[in-house]
Formats: sequence, structure tokens, C-alpha cells
Amino acid sequence: MSEPYTAPTTGEQQEIDRANASGKQPVVFVHGLWLLDSSWDRWAALFEDAGYVAVTPGWPDDPGSVEEAHANPEVFAGKSVGDVAAYQQMIIERLDRKPALVGHSFGGVLVQILAGRGLSAATCSVDPAPSRGVLPLPVAALKAGAPVLANPANRHRAVTLTFDQFRYGFANAVSEEEARELYEQYHVAGSGIPLFQAAFANLNPATEVRAEKTGSDRGPMLVVSGELDHQAPHAIAWATYEAQKRNTHVETEFTEIPGRGHSLTIDSGWEEVARTCLEFISRFVK
Repeated sequence: MSEPYTAPTTGEQQEIDRANASGKQPVVFVHGLWLLDSSWDRWAALFEDAGYVAVTPGWPDDPGSVEEAHANPEVFAGKSVGDVAAYQQMIIERLDRKPALVGHSFGGVLVQILAGRGLSAATCSVDPAPSRGVLPLPVAALKAGAPVLANPANRHRAVTLTFDQFRYGFANAVSEEEARELYEQYHVAGSGIPLFQAAFANLNPATEVRAEKTGSDRGPMLVVSGELDHQAPHAIAWATYEAQKRNTHVETEFTEIPGRGHSLTIDSGWEEVARTCLEFISRFVK
């Protein structure tokens, strides 16, 4: 891990202050690789309409917009899973109430890590990347990760996907027209380190891609899988659920969204997925 981040950005601190002043149950949304926190804007509005208060932190050094990210892609390089987990924990610990957590892709792993540290009141892990103990590595996932993993030098770089790579890894279940819109509206470069960490997590006992799964303070968890996901196929999501359900203290559930790919949190069907997570969280925290 690099040097720890000790303070949120101004915008993140404003969200924290707003959440604490509201007295409402906070929900923290954690994005994954190749997206920014703005990818959660519609989810945040939906949850706030349901009576929650949303907090949407970025990863360390995230630019403020997709346009800024395109102008300075190198800022994404060098961020490990441990760096991002520590940053998200710092945000959460500034909240007056233990939040619910929602994460997608590598954000889906991060919310598992944070829940395992006792920091979540309820967790939705959507199309999570694999963590230590999750053994399947489907061919589709290897192909989706190849733009990074094919070159070991990418570990220390920021990697931008081509449209064809984004289409395969994220947007295979939507039309080409929608895929291009998503690519232009949401896609940014991503740190190479997390892909390498996940790929070798089961070979490295000290890996940062490790979530404590059996603690009594983990909180209830829902694992959500998109049926057609290439980046995090069903086998990875199901193995994640199988590992998490060994927790006998709290509820662990699994659901698969038919006909959906890895872009399920940002594409035209986002609301179905968001409401699935909202319904789960509302069963446990108000």
C-alpha cells in the first residue's frame, strides 16, 4: 500500500456532513474500475427518494469528472485494493451511523472487505470481482481482464479500454448504440494493480483482496449477479455467495438478474438492479 490518505476531498466531506446532519440512515456507494462515483448518481437519487441519505466517495485521487479523467488518465495508476479499502474506511468512520454499503465490480469486493471489518449495516455486492477463496476463473473473465493482465507492465499503469474491450467486458448485453453511449458517458482509465491482485489472490496468503466472511459483525449481505456478465461471470458471483453464506450469524442471499451484463448498474436497466438492492437493504436498516 502507498501512503495512507488521511482526509476526504472537499466534496466527500460535504457529503459526510450532509449525511450526519440529516439524521437519516446513510448508504455508501463504492464504484469499481473504469468508472467514477458519478456512475451512482441515479442510484443515489432513488435511495434518497426512499428516505436514505447517499454518500458516493471516489477512489483516492479520482478526478471530478469524466472529462478531467480523460485529460489526465495517469492519476488512476498505482491504486491497490488495500489503498482503496483504507480510503473507503476513512470515509465510513466519519459517519455518525454505520452505513449500508453498495458496491459494483471491484467495488463489490471492497464492500465485502469493509463489511468483514464490521463497518456495514447491510451490504449489496453487485457483480463482484473475485477475492481470496473464490476459485472459479472463467474464460470470459480472463478475456475481459486481458487488456490489463496480458502485459505485466500494466500492473503499475493506468489502463484505458478500447470500445471493443469495453463492449466485451461491460456492455455485451446491450445494443451497440447503447454500448457506445455508456462508453462515452462513463468509461475512464483504471489502475492495473487490482486486476493482478485478484488474479493471484489465491496464490498469495497476504493478499489485500481478502474479506473476513464469518464474523458476527459482518451484517446481512446480498450478492447480485448479471446473468450474461463477462467481467464477473455467474461462477464468480456464486462462489462469492457460497463463501459468504458460511457466516451463520447473519443473512446471506443471492440473486441473478436475467439478461444483464457488467454494465447493469449504469445501463438502461439500472433501476431494476437498484430496486433489488434497495428492497434488500430496507429489510434490515431504515
